[in-house]
Amino acid sequence: MRLKIVLLFIGIVLSICSCRSDFETVASTGDLAFSKDTIYLDTVFSNIGSSTYRLKVYNKSKNDITIPSIKLGKGLSSKYRMTVDGMQGTEGKIFNNVDLLSKDSLYIFIETTANSADANTSDFLYTDQIQFDSGENLQNVELVTLIQDAVFLYPKRFADGATEALPIGNEKIDGFYLDENDPINGNELQFTNDKPYVIYGCAAVPSNKTATFEAGTRVHFHANSGLIVANKASIRVNGTLSTTDKLENEVIFEGDRLETNFSDVPGQWGTIWLTDGSTNNTFDHLTIKNATIGLLVQNNDGTTVSIKNTQIYNSSTYGILAQTAKINGENIVINNAGLASLACTYGGNYSFTHSTFNNSWNSSQQVSVLVSNYILGAIPEVKDLNAATFNNCIIYGSYSNEMSLTKKTGAAFEYQFNNCLIKFDNMSNQITANPDYQFNTDTAHYNAILLNKDPKFFSVAKNKFNIDETSSAFAKGNSAFLIPFDIIGTTRSLPPDLGAYQNKVFPK
Repeated sequence: MRLKIVLLFIGIVLSICSCRSDFETVASTGDLAFSKDTIYLDTVFSNIGSSTYRLKVYNKSKNDITIPSIKLGKGLSSKYRMTVDGMQGTEGKIFNNVDLLSKDSLYIFIETTANSADANTSDFLYTDQIQFDSGENLQNVELVTLIQDAVFLYPKRFADGATEALPIGNEKIDGFYLDENDPINGNELQFTNDKPYVIYGCAAVPSNKTATFEAGTRVHFHANSGLIVANKASIRVNGTLSTTDKLENEVIFEGDRLETNFSDVPGQWGTIWLTDGSTNNTFDHLTIKNATIGLLVQNNDGTTVSIKNTQIYNSSTYGILAQTAKINGENIVINNAGLASLACTYGGNYSFTHSTFNNSWNSSQQVSVLVSNYILGAIPEVKDLNAATFNNCIIYGSYSNEMSLTKKTGAAFEYQFNNCLIKFDNMSNQITANPDYQFNTDTAHYNAILLNKDPKFFSVAKNKFNIDETSSAFAKGNSAFLIPFDIIGTTRSLPPDLGAYQNKVFPK
């Protein structure tokens, strides 16, 4: 008896399921609802695929329906492609008789790969639409993508399948030397603002050559890519002051993911690497975003690396990592790095004036400024730190102690902080225990230090480090170290404010 009941139950279930798999529908009446009426696919470069974007389609009626067609307006010639609830359709362009249950929804995923020649010549937009049904029941969802033409720089691929590589020590990495007589791009050592550049692999400046970046240049690096300045080679970044929020005259180095949700993701690309022996390197009005190491400076040849009016944001390890280098920095802003915003290590000679070093990385291991005269595993392990001088600077962040001075015997360790605001809490008793942190009594190394005072930055999250008259850094600078104009060209008052920004009302 039990067996008969079980078999009867199974039969009823199978009957229900069987009927449901062939549910009866009515034709769509044009009453679909959508999560968006226009889908803006973020800016893409010519012939580089976009990210995938999602559209949700709702059937809010009481009837199970069949949508006779879902297709792209430009049909099979469209540069967009899509899937509808996992179905591929005809070349990802046309789908027929799509069923949708009552009070249910389906997902459409959209991508594009287009060329700038496909876009409108006036605004560089490539557009299409997803069409649902036709005639009186036609409903559209618009698709819009901005297509940027670009200069693409990448390693050559040889007939045997091997890829061009660069010798780095005893190893080789995917990369290539920039060619001033390239048959396609012309002079690859002259970066202009005519088009953005996209770099795959590591682009290297050859010995005895100089890479020059004119004002307004935009360079985008693919994952694990970067720029290497070789022995006896040089880099000169010639950005100038911009007058709008578009930073039209700034030189910008960043990743090649242009979607909004990648705008502040650290570690999207490698670094700008000034290798041992590079020479006469200058940076002015440069912004570096979302690198692994923003700027890596290793044992340049004794000439001073000049860094002025430069911003470095969201580096996964270091904003600037210097090893036995010689750097002069003015009006520098560095924010957010996994280990240190500024690391002056393995000795060297450093001077920073009117600069703002902040670190709000979510880790107790981070600091804003790290200074040392050694590096583990090297031979020799220590080198002379001949100078690490900070004038009219702000050293701040989200952690309790934002400065670290670490040294080993056997090499010089010279440092000087003049008129600086420094965040360094004495919770662990480091001030009284360590002779290098005697901010109030060690006049040989510290003068006019503001300890643990709030600079009241306008918005750390938005990388806006300007201040106003309520800031503890207001008018606390020493005029002897004055840089006449701040990072955005504002004339400094006397006495000047600390950091890279002179106080000024900043719009929200």
